[in-house]
Amino acid sequence: MALIGRIFVILLAFLAACFVAGMIVVGAVLYPEFSDLGSGPIDQGALNVVLGFGFIFLSGFALLPALVVVLVTEAFYIRSVLAYAVGGAVVGAACYLGLVPFDPDTLRFDGIVHRHLEIMTGAGIVAGLVYWMIAGRNAGAWRTPPKRPQQPPPPPVPSNLRPPSL
Repeated sequence: MALIGRIFVILLAFLAACFVAGMIVVGAVLYPEFSDLGSGPIDQGALNVVLGFGFIFLSGFALLPALVVVLVTEAFYIRSVLAYAVGGAVVGAACYLGLVPFDPDTLRFDGIVHRHLEIMTGAGIVAGLVYWMIAGRNAGAWRTPPKRPQQPPPPPVPSNLRPPSL
């Protein structure tokens, strides 16, 4: 039963992390639009739609790499905040590099935009921290057996019941 509860916590933490990462990516991509004061206020309905698509986009691309990080941390009881930040950075970079064409002849990615790579890596770091706050602090806890109350030691044997020593 603890495993089923843990799966729900992991799913909730993954969705929250993807939502936060989606907000960061959308905010960073739209930053030039936010900084232009002459264009007037941004339509809230359009911003909500863009945030929703950012969440769906990131959760779809980040599912498999994040699942690998989750399985490793759960299997080895890794609860370090640094491990989740590094894992999030790797997942964010992998999500971006998965969209960039790779040239097998030169073994290079063609057309990397460094700003976009930095945005995705930073969003991955923040997503890893959000995941750690919700689920990572208790990684592997479902595998530990419940603690039983320790029974006190038996009382000492009275001295008159001991056999005589030779």
